[in-house]
Amino acid sequence: MATENYIPDEKDLSILRLLQKDAKMSVRDISARINLSPTPTHERIKRMEKQGIIKEYTAVVDRKKVNKGMMVICMIALSVHNKKTAGKFIEEVSKLKEVVEFYNISGDFDFMLKILAPNMDEFHEFFVSKLSEIEGIGQTKSIFVMNSIKESAQIV
Repeated sequence: MATENYIPDEKDLSILRLLQKDAKMSVRDISARINLSPTPTHERIKRMEKQGIIKEYTAVVDRKKVNKGMMVICMIALSVHNKKTAGKFIEEVSKLKEVVEFYNISGDFDFMLKILAPNMDEFHEFFVSKLSEIEGIGQTKSIFVMNSIKESAQIV
């Protein structure tokens, strides 16, 4: 059960920093680096998992090495602004495997999508055959990423 009032202390933050760099690091290695014995280190990790501070463990994949070299940021404004239209749009976009990040934003657009594709032809096919077929889209703007300067999942 997650407790909203829980605030990680400095030891917890040290554990999080280490796990963000290497999620496969053993409890023994973590405990040695933060000067805490393995049992309390393990208990802290388990508590942060249970609290929802650690949401999941994952591998960071080089997108270019798995044929997903093109990154596109797509901004979308809905044609109608109501709960039903937005809900259906969110439901449909969430199913698209090409969309790796999906945000509800403020400003001129309602949503921002990070889309990965092998190349321009595949992105075009995705855009025409899948994304633009979703009801409720009023306006889109696609931004093609030329180079990634910094990509990080490290929060603390």
